[in-house]
Amino acid sequence: MASLICGSLAFDAIMSFEGRFAEQILPDQLHILNVSFLVPALRRDFGGCAGNIAYSLKQLGGTPLPMATLGQDGADYLQRLKTLGISTEFIKQVPDNYTAQAMIMTDRDNNQITAFHPGAMMQAHITRIEKRSDIALGIISPDGRDAMLQHAEQFRAADIPFVFDPGQGLPMFDGAELARFIEQSTWVTVNDYEGKMLSDRTGWSSAEISRRVQGLVVTLGAEGCEVWVEGHKTLVPPVKAAQVVDPTGCGDAWRGALLFGLEQGWSLAQCAALGNKVGALKIASRGPQNYTL
Repeated sequence: MASLICGSLAFDAIMSFEGRFAEQILPDQLHILNVSFLVPALRRDFGGCAGNIAYSLKQLGGTPLPMATLGQDGADYLQRLKTLGISTEFIKQVPDNYTAQAMIMTDRDNNQITAFHPGAMMQAHITRIEKRSDIALGIISPDGRDAMLQHAEQFRAADIPFVFDPGQGLPMFDGAELARFIEQSTWVTVNDYEGKMLSDRTGWSSAEISRRVQGLVVTLGAEGCEVWVEGHKTLVPPVKAAQVVDPTGCGDAWRGALLFGLEQGWSLAQCAALGNKVGALKIASRGPQNYTL
């Protein structure tokens, strides 16, 4: 059985700044901010949430079906997915648009500054979700606003259980829209910052959100995860990384592990534990990681 992964495909330019952002930005001069960072290390990767999650799930032995849009420059990305054995059935190319581009800069304390051009991602709503016997579950990860709204409705109409993981897309939605996402979804996953925003905008605590779905996971970075089911919280401990090399893509690696566990019928706590392990492997590597568990 397969997992339908709604989200972005993007080309990532990943840069390493050897200093600290805090040493370059003067708080009392923010009104005239004009800074430049020297980044000796630069690499370009195939990224985007849908691509990263699909890669992670495939490495674990799952069956990913990414649903996303590429621009006129997306031929290399399509070939990359085919080489990895990942289906491109639900990926469309949009003419007169560039593929989404992310420019990510990380300082020596693993703080990140990201600039993101959505490009073809803003047309992701042109793809539709239909009920299919081989699709067991899905996920809504950060994507175009219209796509996230419409795909949630379509998952519900097709009776496909799905994870709502809005990530950095969460601020695009008001409280009523977020409440509707929660009511339609089967599981909700956020990090601690997003969880606070989700509660503030909906007026629902983590315990209350968990009573409206089958489970809520709040990731806490190096502190592990909170798993909420029926209003009760379980702390899933972290897995310490062998070394901290690059945090880019750790959240998507965690999402892929979550989907793999759900495909296997595991409990949410078991899924989160695998996510913590895969995230620790990813943070200790630079670029794609083969998950030998």
